[in-house]
Parts: sequence; C-alpha cells; structure tokens
Amino acid sequence: MPEMTKQRPGTMRLVDALQYRLPLAGVVSILHRISGALMFVLLPFIIWMFDKSVTSEASYEQFSSAFGIGLGVLPGWFIKLVVLALIWAYLHHFIAGVRHLWMDMTHSVTKEFGRSSAVVTLAASVLLTLLLGAKLFGLY
Repeated sequence: MPEMTKQRPGTMRLVDALQYRLPLAGVVSILHRISGALMFVLLPFIIWMFDKSVTSEASYEQFSSAFGIGLGVLPGWFIKLVVLALIWAYLHHFIAGVRHLWMDMTHSVTKEFGRSSAVVTLAASVLLTLLLGAKLFGLY
C-alpha cells in the first residue's frame, strides 16, 4: 500500500508561498514595516542633513551643494534619490500609521474598509511623493 505523505498543518511549501496573492491591505502593512525600517537605517543621514542645514550659513551651503554636485564619491542625483526614498518612507509610514490608528479607534476591520483604506494610503503616499520629488528634482 503506497504511503501518502501529508503536510503538517501550518507549514507551506515555497512554491505555494510564491503563488499566494497577498491582499492590498497586507501589502500596505508590509510596506509600513519596510518604510519604518528604511527610516531607521537612514537615521544617520537624516541627522547629518538636519545638522548641516541649521548649524551655520557655511554648513547650509555644503548641505545645498550636496544636492547639486554630490557628496564625496556620491553624485547629486544619487543623494536626491536617497532623499526621495526618505520622503516616500515618511509619507507612507505616516499615512499607514494614521490608517492603523483609525482602524483601532473605530474598530473598522471589515474587508471593504481594509481594501479602500489601503488604496487611499497607497495613492496618497505615491501622489505626494511624486509631487515632492518633482520639486526636489527642480521640475517646478
């Protein structure tokens, strides 16, 4: 008699995990964690930017020139991309955090609200990032 191998409950094969389609609310939740981690990792850069922007006029000029000519071996466009990533991380983390707080305060945990609030969170964070990115790159 052939022996059937049963998978233990709670385990998932890698092939099955790659085929799973995460709901939009789950994507927003994962991006919330990623944006928080990104801000934490880039915290020394944030502190450097703040220090250079408020210490003196000369340090502010150094801070401003980093966006134009670069910083050491890093070109200016790369510094702008890092700042754009920080802008997205902050905006997404803030908006998703407000979303989570709203759901906790109002007990709005339906599938419909989860999906619609996830769409608003993604749309608002991407739209605001594009607007601020256009300003950062000098498009207006």
